[in-house]
Amino acid sequence: MPAFNFVRASFYQDSVTLMRLSRDMEAVPGVTAAAAMMGTPHNRELLQQAGLLAPEGAAAGPADLVIAVIADSPAAADAARAAAEHALLARRAIAVGNTTAATPRTLTSALKILPDANLALISVPGAYAGAEALQALRAGLHVMLFSDNVPVETEVALKRLALERGLLMMGPDCGTAIVDGVPLGFANAVPRGRIGLAAASGTGLQETTCTIAREGEGVSQAIGVGGRDLSDEVGGLMMLRALELLAGDAATEVVCLVGKPPGAGVARRLADAAAKLGKPCVAYFAGASTPAAGPWRVAATLEDAGRAAVALARGTTPAATAFTLAAAEVERLVADAARGLAPGQRYVRGVYSGGTLAYEAIDLLAGSLAEVATSLTTGGSGHRVVDLGEDVFTVGRPHPMIDGRVRREWIDREGRDAGTAVLLVDVVLGYGAHRDPAGEIVPAIRAVRARRPLAVVASVCGTDGDPQSRAAQIATLRDAGVIVMDGNAQAARLAAAIARRAGAR
Repeated sequence: MPAFNFVRASFYQDSVTLMRLSRDMEAVPGVTAAAAMMGTPHNRELLQQAGLLAPEGAAAGPADLVIAVIADSPAAADAARAAAEHALLARRAIAVGNTTAATPRTLTSALKILPDANLALISVPGAYAGAEALQALRAGLHVMLFSDNVPVETEVALKRLALERGLLMMGPDCGTAIVDGVPLGFANAVPRGRIGLAAASGTGLQETTCTIAREGEGVSQAIGVGGRDLSDEVGGLMMLRALELLAGDAATEVVCLVGKPPGAGVARRLADAAAKLGKPCVAYFAGASTPAAGPWRVAATLEDAGRAAVALARGTTPAATAFTLAAAEVERLVADAARGLAPGQRYVRGVYSGGTLAYEAIDLLAGSLAEVATSLTTGGSGHRVVDLGEDVFTVGRPHPMIDGRVRREWIDREGRDAGTAVLLVDVVLGYGAHRDPAGEIVPAIRAVRARRPLAVVASVCGTDGDPQSRAAQIATLRDAGVIVMDGNAQAARLAAAIARRAGAR
């Protein structure tokens, strides 16, 4: 089917708005794929790779909006364009005291409406994100930079400026934070409390804060710093600043660090900073081949990090357990799941929306199974986990935490593979996530299970206070025959146990 492009000159829109538009356009009858992107060179290349670029879009400039559609007819494409433009042109208003005002289109106009604002959340294409963040910092605002594809040298310059001005520069590629009780990005509804977190991970921060909430404690601050902050190239600039802030925060009694393994130089500086906190500290570094030495309690999983932080806050010792279920119940689940599998079904196939959760699953699978692929994008012939939030999977599509279509496609794909014994999935809740993520993927799960016996194991990252309600999401999954575990680590361990049982027959 042909690609149709419609271009609106000088019509900038933020990336979150455009991701949601793609979903709306793909709901139009006759449309098989759609995307709305600014016409930057990088975005035009992405559209080309996805087969969505037409001559009109190829000629667009960086400030132009490209609406790209693959449809079975010009009429269907035009209907998708009309749906997108209707949503874009609808007048929106924000509450200001007891009145309303039109949504501002620039930082300057926003500050005129909200002169007391002290934080800017920025979500624009990476090519422009640095300039917007720079303007916000110069205006004296803390910044949460949701955008990715920001050059690392720009990130370093912005963070150095923020440090000079005593400001937070969270990001780029910062999806989650909780500042003074205010959830930002994909954050979850967790109570205020005495545990402060600093994280170079979005879903890692979510899983840890939600574990803390389920254990009956709360969060003082949860500062996201962006996925590259712990690299030696960036130098841990904002993670170190976050530790300073948590050290001086009277409400914070315990500190928890979350992220990928830091560079060698950053690890030394983090250890020095943690030693000076004057507060107990827990650290979880995803994908670390050996525990990271330092003046902190090392956690093996995100769940362990949350529970260890709770134990430190209470002055107790955290229980070291692989499962919250009794051993007999775990054995029953494994036996029941493996019983109906065919002889050739022996592999775990993970279909994930959360990057750090996917890393954690790979680590746990590799610790007990052979033939585990280490790539989160290319997979392999054995056990594998894909992170569908990676750029290669989101070309022309919303992130899977916003839209479940790509997840349904991959669940179907992995379910059709004759070697698949266990489908392992995460369901991530939060203020910015889809309103019913479990409901989005259940049709694909039911279809897979209708074709042949297959174990499906899941975890739900969230709380009952989230807009989606964790309890409701768990009920939806269990109604479809999914085994739901208390956390991602437990789900990965159970999936591995089922695969071992299947492979031993």
